[in-house]
Amino acid sequence: MKTEHIYSVYKPLLFSLAYRMLGSVMDAEDIVQEAFLTLYKSGSDHIQNLKAYLCKIVTNRCLERLRSTSKQREVYMGTWLPEPLITTASDETDPMQSYLQKESVSTAYLLLFQQLSYVERAVFLLREAMQYDYEEIAHIVGKSSANCRQIFHRAKRSLSVNDVPDHLGRLDTEKTTSLVEQFMSALTSGDAAQIMKHLSTDAVLLTDGGGKVKALTQPLYGYIRISHSISSFLEKWHGSFTCRIAMVNGLPGIVVYMDEKTWAVISFKVRDGHFTNLYFVANPDKLTQLVSE
Repeated sequence: MKTEHIYSVYKPLLFSLAYRMLGSVMDAEDIVQEAFLTLYKSGSDHIQNLKAYLCKIVTNRCLERLRSTSKQREVYMGTWLPEPLITTASDETDPMQSYLQKESVSTAYLLLFQQLSYVERAVFLLREAMQYDYEEIAHIVGKSSANCRQIFHRAKRSLSVNDVPDHLGRLDTEKTTSLVEQFMSALTSGDAAQIMKHLSTDAVLLTDGGGKVKALTQPLYGYIRISHSISSFLEKWHGSFTCRIAMVNGLPGIVVYMDEKTWAVISFKVRDGHFTNLYFVANPDKLTQLVSE
């Protein structure tokens, strides 16, 4: 199989695995490139199962990256949120979309993975998202198939995954887009009452500034506090403020611009026609993919 063909066939799969593991677009892309470099240096003629071989490299590199950055995560300033994955309508025909299923890359879903150990995360993703059998997973993570089966079921119980899809991904895209459009209109008006209308009473706001920009360091609870906090911030901002709808982690979200510069990406969790969770990523290190827009 030619190098270019190997890359085009397996890159979507490998990126989706690495992104789910790490929650970082940049790190996922780096690890996928490293995997292909390793393959090209060693050659592929002697490899019987190329897919499993590449997945093993990516999984192990992800585990190494997670362990090496664990201390950084412990001292991370404020709330950590995954780096937004932005796609466009033209991406819908891209092979990547068959792997980046909406319910399994949403911000809320990725945050659930933080409950799992690194190995649990790998086993769960290889089984649930990639549909590997336990023998294949055992070969990739270096454990017995029986152990992998136990790890998977433990991870599934920990995530309470049976409740996840209804809340995260399997939503009518048109209805969700309409909700986001209405919220965006309320946002640009800066009217707290209008913002409040779109939030559930028990809504939660999480903001990730990474210590690089001003942001809340703790979650903000309740639709009244959230709406007034957002309104107050916009009232104090004297520069230009615009925003647009984008597909953020497989679901409709918002990209916010301050003085024509990308300032934040907002994603949501929806329940009964209202937003229960708002995720603001304002850490500039996580917005580099949007800087050139």
